[in-house]
This record gives sequence, structure tokens and C-alpha cells, in this order.
Amino acid sequence: MGSPETEQLAALAEVQELLDRNGLEHWLFGGWAVDFHAGSITRAHDDIDLTVWANELERIAVLLRADGWKHAPEEGEDGFTGFERRGVRLELAFLARDENGRVYTPLREGKGSWPDDAFGDEVAELGGVRARVVGLRALRADKSEARDDPRAAAKDRADVSSLSRLR
Repeated sequence: MGSPETEQLAALAEVQELLDRNGLEHWLFGGWAVDFHAGSITRAHDDIDLTVWANELERIAVLLRADGWKHAPEEGEDGFTGFERRGVRLELAFLARDENGRVYTPLREGKGSWPDDAFGDEVAELGGVRARVVGLRALRADKSEARDDPRAAAKDRADVSSLSRLR
């Protein structure tokens, strides 16, 4: 058994292969997306964050459960859900399109916004794993938002520092 980051990176590769093989779009975001853009692991991670289309969630859940993942929702989830396997947490944020084609995260009360250029075909590589990642501008915007949770805010400050070194 390797480090938590090695285990997470291996799990990410497996999940991506599963989703790709089944024609399911997804994008890496959050701290791991920072690392993929930076080309190195910049800090420890609690989980892997992927975005998926909300209308594909049931299909994705069936595939994940068949691959050994257990649904592990958090209390108060809104716009995302989690799965766990062998000590790795995978969080899936949901995406939908409004009547104008703009991508958002459906929430109980409203819509979570994403920058227009967040979900393209940008691919980055880290440790031999290739991943489709949210765009760098969108990632910078997300990581620059104010957070109420001091722990999340500290991680975002570290990520913004890492992203500031990139062109």
C-alpha cells in the first residue's frame, strides 16, 4: 500500500477509465486539478473531485458500485455526492445546462455557477495519469472564492499560491 496520494491517483486513473469506457463525460476539479495543472503533487488531498452530468448519475452509480465503490453521502449534500473505496473518497459534483446552454450545478435552492470555459477538452498529466481537467482560468476563479470553512479556505489559499506560479 502506498501513500494516500498514490492511492488516490491510482483510484482516479481507474475511475476515469471506467467512465471513459462507458462514454461518460467527466472533469477533474478541486485540489487534484491544481496538481495536474502544476504537474506535481502540491499538498495532501482529502478526496478526488470530479464533475459529471446530473442526468448520468444513476448510470455512474451502478458502474461505481459494480467496481467496489460504496455510496457514502454526507449530511446536507447539495449538488454533489460521495463514494468511497479502500480508503479513497470520490466526490461527484453534478452538472446540467440551462435553456441557454450555460453549465451550472443544480442545487436545492438555485444554481451553482461555473465559468463559461470550465468544461472543455483540456487534458493534463501527473504521475503517468492523464485527466481531463477544468480550465485553468475556471480553477483559479473557483479557488479564489471566499469559504466559510477555515480548513477549506486554507486549502484554497495553498492552491491559489500553486496556481499563481503557472502561466
